[in-house]
Amino acid sequence: MKRLIPTAEMTLGPFFPREFAQGADDLTSPSLAGERIEIIGRVAQMDGRPLDNLVLEIRQADSRGRFDDPAFLGWGRAATDTQGLYRFRTIKPGAPQGRIAHVNFLLLYSGLMRQLQTAMFFEPGKDPVLDAVAPHLRERLVARREGTVYRFDLKLRGEGETPFFDD
Repeated sequence: MKRLIPTAEMTLGPFFPREFAQGADDLTSPSLAGERIEIIGRVAQMDGRPLDNLVLEIRQADSRGRFDDPAFLGWGRAATDTQGLYRFRTIKPGAPQGRIAHVNFLLLYSGLMRQLQTAMFFEPGKDPVLDAVAPHLRERLVARREGTVYRFDLKLRGEGETPFFDD
């Protein structure tokens, strides 16, 4: 009996070329005000295996908590490597009105039926989005600080799953 091998027409897309995320992971510029930081992390499946070529997009405020600064786009894109690792260079955002400082994440991956959305917070605090998450899960949305590096690991399913939000 001949064994069938799935082709692109038989698997779920979209499919992203590796070049899709290149060059968009550095949101900094020499004239940009604010503390320069890195956001790093690992994206894993339910069984802990890394996800290669998962695309992450971030959206954040500038250092004053504004989204309308013409000098700061506030958007970036990176892809995970074979170990599931990603990295962004950016500035630490200020707190938008009525919120605490955070970065919004959008995850895109071949085989996902929908985009996954979550948020990374720099510290626990009073925030309407963080408050919508069960108290015992909130720590999964708070990055671990290591100097000027903030580590934010993501797990798509299973024990330790990152809380994701609907549109």
